[in-house]
Amino acid sequence: MSIDPPDLERQRTKWELNQESFESLLRWLNSDREQAGRRYEEIRGRLIKIFGARGCAEPDLLADETINRVAKRVEEISQTYEGEPALYFYGVANKIHMEQLRKQKPIERLPAPVPDLDDHEQEYVCLESCIGHLPARSRDLVLQYYEHEQQDKIAQHQRLAERLGIGLNALRIRAHRARLVLRKCIIKCLENKSVRIASVN
Repeated sequence: MSIDPPDLERQRTKWELNQESFESLLRWLNSDREQAGRRYEEIRGRLIKIFGARGCAEPDLLADETINRVAKRVEEISQTYEGEPALYFYGVANKIHMEQLRKQKPIERLPAPVPDLDDHEQEYVCLESCIGHLPARSRDLVLQYYEHEQQDKIAQHQRLAERLGIGLNALRIRAHRARLVLRKCIIKCLENKSVRIASVN
């Protein structure tokens, strides 16, 4: 898979993403370059959807700005950050979104029109938001517990239980509780979005 860094000429940041930094970013996402490339494209796509769902103009540019900021510090981040790398990107995206809001004039801060998202995309936006609000321990547990499928999932659960120093049954209970909290958050989020859509229409 051929993966190229974002178009540098379109970036708003003064720092330029070079090939060396981009390669470091891919290595942080996955030691296998092809899998890292797929993960990069997946994260960038999600960032674009997140910015679009928040009514931001040019969500693709903001997604690339997010990637640039992470790439700028990736050597430091990779040494200290623990957890799912995608969540770090989403945290930076939240910061960039807040910066955009502060730059706007008061009249521009009115609620943006609800973007034309299908049900699946609405659920995804709510899922990302709710995962970000989970405590770090619960967030990492959910992401790692449901990361793999079939035999890979069984092995992952065993490794996770050993790392936490608990049995598989206790691990299942923790994951189940965290998932219930996440599910309630997603349902509430979807209900709020439905109310907002109705009020706009």
